[in-house]
Amino acid sequence: MLTLVPTPVGNLEDMTLRALSSLKSCDLVIAEDTRKSGLLLRHFGIEKPLQSFHTANEHKVVERLVERLEGGLNACLVTDAGTPGISDPGFLLVREALKKGVEVSCLPGPTAFVPALVSSGIPCERFCFEGFLPHKKGRLTRLKELEEEKRTMVFYESPHRIMKALNEFVTHFGPDRPACLSREISKMFEQHIRGSLAEIIQRCSEKEIKGEVVMIVQGKS
Repeated sequence: MLTLVPTPVGNLEDMTLRALSSLKSCDLVIAEDTRKSGLLLRHFGIEKPLQSFHTANEHKVVERLVERLEGGLNACLVTDAGTPGISDPGFLLVREALKKGVEVSCLPGPTAFVPALVSSGIPCERFCFEGFLPHKKGRLTRLKELEEEKRTMVFYESPHRIMKALNEFVTHFGPDRPACLSREISKMFEQHIRGSLAEIIQRCSEKEIKGEVVMIVQGKS
């Protein structure tokens, strides 16, 4: 069996009892970064063998992992933070495991965009998750496609690229489009900057933005 186990995006108390139980009972923990996951496991007093699984090696190791799962291995997949497969490795392993008839389960748990979306004050009954925009090739095309999007849009962005993204949003969505910038979700310095895109740019230019960012942008009226 393969179990996808969400891990905290900030506060370690966000770890669920069911997630801890799954990690304690599995044979192997498949981790995006074995060092980070090792620290998490030690924090909760869990000792399990770790297998590296990230974007640079997933195509090389997925076949062997699936073979072991077919052979009866009970494994948990974790990423650095949040739910595996959401802008993190996971999809490839899940797809190949299902093809071979391996049972796959995903536990409910932390995902950064959900608290950002719900607390934004922007309509969230319908939304589209865009994750990270392409860095170069395809970025302009994606933004042009989203100009007519009527649903609320959810983006992930790194702190050193957020100003570039905000200025691009103004170009394609207009300076008056309501939005919310959320950073450091579930951490000590969690912050939500709400307002128009122009207002958010002004506030962000006054102080360096640190930590991973979730951008919520209202759809076209």
